[in-house]
Amino acid sequence: MFLRSKTRRKDGKAHRYWSIVENRRVADGRVVQRQVLDLGEINDPQKAAWCCTIEGVSEDEGAMAQVALFPEDRPPPVLDCDVIQVRLSGLRRCRPRPWGACWLMCELWGQLRLDDFWQPRLPPSRKDTRWLNVLKTLVC
Repeated sequence: MFLRSKTRRKDGKAHRYWSIVENRRVADGRVVQRQVLDLGEINDPQKAAWCCTIEGVSEDEGAMAQVALFPEDRPPPVLDCDVIQVRLSGLRRCRPRPWGACWLMCELWGQLRLDDFWQPRLPPSRKDTRWLNVLKTLVC
């Protein structure tokens, strides 16, 4: 894991936003980067603290280690694993997606057996476009 910064110009000023990013190797052997946490704008002391935290979490990249997360405002209990205290007020969700409605639509679609009805009426195109999947997406 590492810190990544992105600079954005707004009202003539440069704003630097930080996020924690990790490298992951996927099934086909490629390495992709995944944003773990969006930190927003942080100052230099906060950046240094996050770097120390990241180094503590990813000390040994080859081995998996269990880490316990606890809020910063309470003393953590004594545990066998490493403890990291997190400032919960500094965390935020970015671009959350409500998947419950999509799951419910797919369940209803299956129970009503709409695939059986639409499949003969929507054959794949010559360019292999699955029109049934397009219809499901639009309905969802």
